[in-house]
Amino acid sequence: MTQVVLDRPTLVLNKSWQPVRVATAARCLIMLWNGTVKAVDPHDYQTYDWEDWSRINPGEDDAVVQTVQQSILVPEVVVLMNYSKVPKQTVTFSRRNLFRRDQYQCQYCGCKPQSVDLTIDHVVPRSQNGGSSWENCVLACIQCNTRKGGRTPVEANMKLMQKPVRPRWTHLFSMPKHRISSWSKFISDAYWDVELQK
Repeated sequence: MTQVVLDRPTLVLNKSWQPVRVATAARCLIMLWNGTVKAVDPHDYQTYDWEDWSRINPGEDDAVVQTVQQSILVPEVVVLMNYSKVPKQTVTFSRRNLFRRDQYQCQYCGCKPQSVDLTIDHVVPRSQNGGSSWENCVLACIQCNTRKGGRTPVEANMKLMQKPVRPRWTHLFSMPKHRISSWSKFISDAYWDVELQK
């Protein structure tokens, strides 16, 4: 149970209170202990150093780390004390991120089948020297991918819902699939939408 709690995600804010990443609770407790961050109470935005945080009596439903002497509340949000920049990131071209970019939706017919029924389609087929890149790969349901075959969308008389492009990095690509509800105070819903380059 303790390991599950230690692996729990914690939102990390920079000195200007902008989200910069997600770290494990274990990492954030270490940073809190060494003074790199302060824990944030998402209800009233009060910040706590290690000494004050370790004195808080956790509620019955709170996630805690049990030590020999006490139960320490696991922070949901921490703020860095000396880092004010937002790191520049690029989105790794991976299966997981392609599914996120295309929102688990076939880019030809618009259906949203289960993940196992979605395939990665090369807009310009590999047989026609089409590479594997953000700009040439889209999600397609099995039926659309079969219909398209080794042809381009124009040759197959099929239309893409949108032009495939490299997405700009947002925390959507670094956050776990399930985020903690208190994070919504620090990240608006619009923040989670992928803004694509044109």
